[in-house]
Amino acid sequence: MELPVKAPVSGSRKALCRLETKSLSYKLCSKFDEFSSVCCGVTSEKIPKYILKDVSCEARPRQITAIAGPSGAGKTTLLEILAGKISLRNVSGKVLVNDRPMDAKHFRRISGFVSQDDALFPLLTVEETLMYSALLRLSGGRKHAVTRVRGLLKELGLDHVASSRIGGGSNCGISGGERRRVSIGVDLVHDPAVVLIDEPTSGLDSASALHVITLLKSMVVNQGKTIILTIHQPGFRILELFDRLVLLSNGFVVHNGTLNLLEERLKFAGHRIPRHVNVLEFAIDVIESLVIPTSETHVNQSNLQTRNSELRLACSNNCEEKPLSYPNSQFQEVLILGQRFCYNIFRTKQLFATRVIQALVAGLVLGTIYLNVGDTGQVALQTRIGFFAFSLTFLLSSTTEGLPIFLQERRILMRETSRGAYRVSSYVLANTLIFIPFLLMVGLLFTTPVYWLIGLRREIDGFLYFSLVVWMVLLMSNSFVACFSALVPNFIMGTSVISGLMGSFFLFSGYFISKDNIPDYWIFMHYLSMFKYPFECFMINEYGGELGKRRCLEFKEGECSLYGSGFLKQQDLKQSQKWSNLALMLCFIVSYRVLCFFILWYRCYRSRK
Repeated sequence: MELPVKAPVSGSRKALCRLETKSLSYKLCSKFDEFSSVCCGVTSEKIPKYILKDVSCEARPRQITAIAGPSGAGKTTLLEILAGKISLRNVSGKVLVNDRPMDAKHFRRISGFVSQDDALFPLLTVEETLMYSALLRLSGGRKHAVTRVRGLLKELGLDHVASSRIGGGSNCGISGGERRRVSIGVDLVHDPAVVLIDEPTSGLDSASALHVITLLKSMVVNQGKTIILTIHQPGFRILELFDRLVLLSNGFVVHNGTLNLLEERLKFAGHRIPRHVNVLEFAIDVIESLVIPTSETHVNQSNLQTRNSELRLACSNNCEEKPLSYPNSQFQEVLILGQRFCYNIFRTKQLFATRVIQALVAGLVLGTIYLNVGDTGQVALQTRIGFFAFSLTFLLSSTTEGLPIFLQERRILMRETSRGAYRVSSYVLANTLIFIPFLLMVGLLFTTPVYWLIGLRREIDGFLYFSLVVWMVLLMSNSFVACFSALVPNFIMGTSVISGLMGSFFLFSGYFISKDNIPDYWIFMHYLSMFKYPFECFMINEYGGELGKRRCLEFKEGECSLYGSGFLKQQDLKQSQKWSNLALMLCFIVSYRVLCFFILWYRCYRSRK
């Protein structure tokens, strides 16, 4: 039964939004068929596969409009078009918001879209998740965000789990129904006039599913929202909460109206609904017999003409006229994202605790292994060079475990930036700034024991320079992983690409094969190697400077046959490279971060278009 349109209650939203589609069609384009017909002269008489065909429907304020139908009917596609996630350039027909053509970019910002999969940070609490969403999407500051989140927690019935972590997978956390309500809450913090939800009851038990739909019903009644959702097979109690039903079959609209009207049409078609089967479930079973006669459509629209005219007067165009702008300045965005990223790092035991212990243990183990190497002799020299090479291999490959974190962040980043929550550049800056002190700590935990136990150049400036190089190596490797995590589609591809490139950097560094013996067509890999520059820095720091001119590395017949400075000349290394190599490493760090930004920006831009 439809709810009457009435004036908004006190405190409810003034701007009402009515969505409507007119003759909407969407089809899949087969590039293979086009190639065959153009290049090979093959003609196909097959009808193009339409996901949606001539769809005309509407969703009104203060109503829940459910899009239903069998699997493959086009429910999610229609919802994504209404949400502005599918470019209207690829769709024929019209999508109207308050009788005006939809501006998809703008509409995404003033509406809320909840996908079927919950894209949430598992290590944040319920309150933190909603708080960060509010801080990023509201412009009133932290005080306004706190007030909004507290009210939302009560409205969603999540007060009792406000301090519980979201969890997910093997991590214990909140229940599925509570997680679904958090996902809805994330898109309600900015109080949108329109909320679109894909399968809100998917994977939930009957009680949790009813709780979610009841919550949505209270929003449309009390706040005047327009809620559109897709659903597969709702129970009796859930079905009674829907105001309008759009029933699809093979991309066509079979029914667009109330549940009572659907029941009358079934009876008119000669069907008798069994007691144990609800109206929608039975309608899906006999969906082929529900063909809409033209006369019935005209009569139905005639009866609703007066009602629609009144509804248009009630709906405000404010939901399309607000200026496009980000809620926060870029500096504020970096602070908010940086704080959220800190929580995720420090609560990820595999990344934080394991990484810290790994650096400390590796420093102690390597230090004790190379403890009695000595300072002179060919064996001592080769052993120390081997230590430098192994240390770099360990440092460069130890940051790949951050790949899953980056991939998870990317998924949430694309969702949040599509809604205009913040800039892609703010995310890249926040990510970079947070890792700088974290990797400095990791670097010092490694260098402090290993440097003094091995007995490298026993001067404080030598230790500080060695620590600086290690820190730069970690930053360079982290930036490299961040860049390729923005590029690769999944974790398996990411580990394969990163491991392969790291191995190539090691191979072409000059340690296994000298620069002069590398073929000309591969010499570019020598200069792109992240292994080359820190390796040279380690050797210059150890055997260069004034001390290197006096330090004897090898004796023959009681006389020094090789000094540190002479060894560097043999390796074609100069003292000036001590700082120029650091500058090149800094260029690698900046370049990978800039490339990461452009890749992420392009991904987000493409998803919006």
